[in-house]
Amino acid sequence: MPKLEVTQVQISDKLVHISAYCLLTLNWLLAYKFKANKLKFSLLILLFVFIYGIVIEVLQGTITNYRQADLLDVLANFIGIGLSFIFFSLFFKRK
Repeated sequence: MPKLEVTQVQISDKLVHISAYCLLTLNWLLAYKFKANKLKFSLLILLFVFIYGIVIEVLQGTITNYRQADLLDVLANFIGIGLSFIFFSLFFKRK
């Protein structure tokens, strides 16, 4: 079986984080797409998903002995959140 280099695993892990948080945030944005105060709900969604990502990282670093918290994962999560806002504004404009 071929051995994967550490950099390949780290890059694919970050892409998984970006994709997962992009989809998670996009789902929330679509769920609240027609709310009257769209900006307020968008900011709440951003804050909620970002805090969720931080909590998950802290928990995996504190309550497991086989996983560790990673600040770069939090950054990848935030990039995914940002991408979802870009996709949402480009493809799901409220009419």
